[in-house]
Amino acid sequence: MAKKKPFRGRAGREASNRAKSGKIYLYGRHAVEAALDNPDRVCRKLFTTPEIAQKYHLPSDLAVEQGDGAALARMVPGDAPHQGLVLEVDALPHVHLDELWAGGGDPRPILVLDQVTDPHNVGAIIRSAAAFGAAGIVTQDRHSPPESGALAKAASGALERLPWARVTNLSRALEEIAEAGYWRIGMAGEAADTLPAAQRGDMPACLVLGAEGDGLRPNVAGHCDVLARLPISDAVESLNVSNAAAVALYEVTRRS
Repeated sequence: MAKKKPFRGRAGREASNRAKSGKIYLYGRHAVEAALDNPDRVCRKLFTTPEIAQKYHLPSDLAVEQGDGAALARMVPGDAPHQGLVLEVDALPHVHLDELWAGGGDPRPILVLDQVTDPHNVGAIIRSAAAFGAAGIVTQDRHSPPESGALAKAASGALERLPWARVTNLSRALEEIAEAGYWRIGMAGEAADTLPAAQRGDMPACLVLGAEGDGLRPNVAGHCDVLARLPISDAVESLNVSNAAAVALYEVTRRS
């Protein structure tokens, strides 16, 4: 018999930032396990199938309800693969912009997303940012997806590990990022410079990516120090924004 895996998260704590949209349901093994292991995440109730429950030492301080797979499927969107685990949670605590570079040490890349609204793309970007050791991501609160099960599933647990700062005004945030010593690189397919040529070896990179199709808004692009493109072939017009973010992160971390 396989050894049961313990859940170690802190559960049932009160928080002042209860999600405005109501309950948040995370689903899937990676997203749920990461949330339960995150001391900053308030977990309310775990829903699981009896088969999956046998594989874990369930937390004693968290309400647990068992049901069949069909019952759990009704709690998640469409045919999303819940893997027998659904977790009701509160939204994560608010992250202030300056927390992304506080604490000293070598500064790490920051990603700024300009009106990237698809939760699967944002989740995939969060996963890549965590994989390449980024300091965090920044989005505008009115033009970005909220925390959701779909976003957390795409992030594959990284939502619990990577700081996500939501701001009111991206242009003002970019000014603060520049004051913190970052070189702001706006990713634009029409740019003259490629990303390798646009980097500054003496300054950490802030990568700014826009929505697919529209790209960066003019005011956001105007608050970048330089615009750059990925050196892709003519076989395709552009990359999906999450793929572009992963390639750009690899490039800036490779050269740091």
